[in-house]
Amino acid sequence: MSSEQDQPDSKGAGTEGSAEENFPRMLKEKEKVKKKKENGAGIGWGGQKLRDQFEDLEDKTEKTGHYGGFEKLSLKGDNPIEYEQMFAQLRGELVNARETSKEVAATPIVEQEGELCYGLFTPEGDSIAVSTGIIVHVHTMSEAIKFMISHDYEESPGIEPGDIFVNNDPHVGDVHPCDLMTLIPIFHEGELIAWAGGVNHVIDTGAIGPGSMNVSQASRFGDGAYYTARKIGENFELYNSWKKEYPAKTRTPNFLKLDERTRITGCLMIRDSVQGIIDRAGVEIFKQLSREAIEDGRRGFRNRIKETMLPGTYRGASFVDALYEGQENISREYAEENHIMHAPSELHIREDGSFQVSFEGANKWGWHPFNCTPAAIQGGIWVMLTQTVIPNELVNDGAYYACDFHLPVGSWANTQNTETAHAYAWHFLVSAWAPLWQHLSRGYYSRGFREEINSGNANTSNWLQGGGIDQFDKPHAVNSFEAACEGTGARYVDDGEPHAAAIWNPEGDMGDAEVWEMTEPLPFLGRNVKPNTGGAGRRTGGAGFESMRTVKDVKRWLLYEMGNGYMSSDSGLFGGYPAASGYILNAQNTDLQERFENGDDYPQHDLDPESGDFESKIDGKITRRPEGISTPKEFDDYDLYLNYLRGGSGLGDPLEREPEAVLEDIHDGYVLPRHAKDAYAVVVTSVGGDAKHNSAVEGEWELDEEATEKLREERMEEREEIAQPVSEWYDDERLRIRNEDDLIEDVKKTYESSMRMSKQFADFYREFWELPDDFRFSLSANAEKSLENRFATGTKKKWKNPTKSHETWLNVGREDEPEVPYTWSSDRSIQNLSGPDASYENASVEKATDDD
Repeated sequence: MSSEQDQPDSKGAGTEGSAEENFPRMLKEKEKVKKKKENGAGIGWGGQKLRDQFEDLEDKTEKTGHYGGFEKLSLKGDNPIEYEQMFAQLRGELVNARETSKEVAATPIVEQEGELCYGLFTPEGDSIAVSTGIIVHVHTMSEAIKFMISHDYEESPGIEPGDIFVNNDPHVGDVHPCDLMTLIPIFHEGELIAWAGGVNHVIDTGAIGPGSMNVSQASRFGDGAYYTARKIGENFELYNSWKKEYPAKTRTPNFLKLDERTRITGCLMIRDSVQGIIDRAGVEIFKQLSREAIEDGRRGFRNRIKETMLPGTYRGASFVDALYEGQENISREYAEENHIMHAPSELHIREDGSFQVSFEGANKWGWHPFNCTPAAIQGGIWVMLTQTVIPNELVNDGAYYACDFHLPVGSWANTQNTETAHAYAWHFLVSAWAPLWQHLSRGYYSRGFREEINSGNANTSNWLQGGGIDQFDKPHAVNSFEAACEGTGARYVDDGEPHAAAIWNPEGDMGDAEVWEMTEPLPFLGRNVKPNTGGAGRRTGGAGFESMRTVKDVKRWLLYEMGNGYMSSDSGLFGGYPAASGYILNAQNTDLQERFENGDDYPQHDLDPESGDFESKIDGKITRRPEGISTPKEFDDYDLYLNYLRGGSGLGDPLEREPEAVLEDIHDGYVLPRHAKDAYAVVVTSVGGDAKHNSAVEGEWELDEEATEKLREERMEEREEIAQPVSEWYDDERLRIRNEDDLIEDVKKTYESSMRMSKQFADFYREFWELPDDFRFSLSANAEKSLENRFATGTKKKWKNPTKSHETWLNVGREDEPEVPYTWSSDRSIQNLSGPDASYENASVEKATDDD
């Protein structure tokens, strides 16, 4: 380390000790920046104003099609070993910062689950490299930096060495408000060289209800505290005003302070690493590396798409329910309605390897906290792509520049309305990307990359959340991150992993029960594999799990559930079945204390919801419902709460699964014996009741091969008998839609909302189902009023000076927008796609035919 290198003592930023003692290099940089400003120069390279440098970068990128105009990677080409060594060192330092700094935090969300991520960014806000962890934030931190540049933060409040910024505003750059990010600028010789950023999920943001993702608010004003790209310190010292304000707005002030210390620690480690590389290699080499790494990432992404996908359009859809009718504790009366969120998804792959995602036809945002912003959508795709297309260390904004997004303004995916709530954007964000996994998998199948195929991701719920007065008589909130360990989707070559990961954190960890009990006054009564939760198939989805919790030594304690209920957004692939959907189970005013004192049985699980086992072991007010969302309600000592975490979807025909594998699933506790018969046509018989496997299955079981073979033959015959041509099914469905037969209000409202949102989708829908040109669904007065109120609300945009990418978001539908075509149109058909012989090397001019 250079003798000039800052060497902060163990106290770190925001503690005792002068800046002269802790950060001498930072003070020298401040003097250089001050002199530049006195001479009218900016903090950009060569004295440019930062906004001018940013706009110049955008212009070069747009003009050349290469990031920053870097058509040649000279550093990588001339010095490939040095290039790879420097990039590997940068990323290694980011990972080291994460692994070291998370030990500073006392919150189990960070320390146990690793809900933490760091990134290194260019002066313009593009990520150069990113650590492991919640890599959903590869681009969300980018957006926050670009917001500051576009809104002239260089002039006010100023961007100087030693400054500390924070953001959790999803309309600026975040997924939801409970993801707090810390950003610090890195300077060299008075120039802004890079940014270091860190983000983690915090336990409580002071929302209308306790926990980080409350579900009862109808607007952003119940989401909790929003900090919009705010400067909170200088000279690496937090403002006293911030230290007073920030903790006072949350129920868990000490946890938030520790999380903040963690993020600052990691950012300072990254800053030191960058300055060390510059001291050794020189600033010009670092500048070159930062530009080339992003262009290298862009090219690598395109090449990967060309290698693994076939050109064409991949189409799918997903839905998830958010049911609020009859719920209590809703912040606004007009929000007491049911929603079905609709994600019609298209992936366009063209001969040049371009990757374009469209949500044309998405329905209107709602009075609920499940809305998204472009930053959230892009964060969602990043964490998905890093587990599919780019599962390597070269993850940066190069892939961002290789993708286009069409996110209709006013939809749940791009509300452009700062009144909308976003506390639990993941509720539908996870589901909205489910078809994209399948789009990619179909492309992999076509190219022969069988080992890459995955049926999708689990809907990552339930989230145990709540709070009140804890066992120490202090205000408290909880947010159990057991949800980081869902079952994963089945693969083409193997089953999905049980209780292993979450889409937003592939390094999933459910955390130690003992650690959660130290943090939450909710003792565990049991933790078990959840049978029948993985989707059936030739390859099964990974099973979920459950925890049975009770409440002890608390006052006015609130708990609630959140997740999918009636609907399963992960449909399975190639004939595989969806994963199990959610449900709610809890018990209040129980006799659990008496059962403890008398040594009687008590519920430790709900492994077979149809067995009545839970109800037979507890007396009290039992709630068992097929919904997945509940608003906060009060729980007292010895009440029970089931935290049920979902499984992944299946792949392939369940009747093709090896019977021996089904038997193994039974003994592993993943499948109940009767379910083996129902789902897989596998017959088993009990051969002993002594052994017990994973609490779900008692006794040893034996495969009846003859009965299984016979049953599977019968199932195939039944399929043949009830099968009908698609044309007949289509005619029946068309009449059903036209006559609105057996269509519930929520379904009609969903499609009517999508049709009003998008003329393209409306034309497509009517054309596909051969409906009259003026067809509309008939709605009740309440449903009609709900849509009218939301459509009349208009837009309230956060970005006043949009970048070129944001211009696409904010002006969807303009005639000169070439980036993303509208494919939901009545005149589009298979004939518009490339012919079957199309390839990247030699694009076919022949159009496809019906026979293709």
